[in-house]
Amino acid sequence: MIKEFKEFAMKGNMIELAIGVIIGGAFGKVVTSIVNDIVMPPIGLLLGRVNFTDLFISLNGVSYPNLAEAKKAGAPTLNYGLFINTILDFLIVAFVIFIAVKQLNRLRKKQQDKPEPKMKMVECPECLSEIPEHAVRCKYCTAKLEPSLEKKQLTN
Repeated sequence: MIKEFKEFAMKGNMIELAIGVIIGGAFGKVVTSIVNDIVMPPIGLLLGRVNFTDLFISLNGVSYPNLAEAKKAGAPTLNYGLFINTILDFLIVAFVIFIAVKQLNRLRKKQQDKPEPKMKMVECPECLSEIPEHAVRCKYCTAKLEPSLEKKQLTN
């Protein structure tokens, strides 16, 4: 069982997934920093020096100067400013993923558009299936083929 688990854990896909999760977590932190430290301050300034992290509604009816004070008092709050930040985080991540997937699809399409080199096909004398001219064995009936100057022929 341990051997099977080791084989499972060491498969290429598992390692790639782990790396993707780690990079994704780090990317999420970068995006959160971009939203909180770069995007939201100018927006807050334009809206009259509003700090979005301090936008909340106290549900117990008491007014608090900021969210930290409300949390310190143990007041129940609706933190709509933090929610706005989280929505912006999501939109930025979704946009970056959209751009990345769009570019990957574009590259994949370019690779698919390249014509594959055409091989000359001949007919297997044994099963009459089409096989590549330089085949040594028929992929359908597995008959062994012998090369000749003109074309390959079947041998017994």
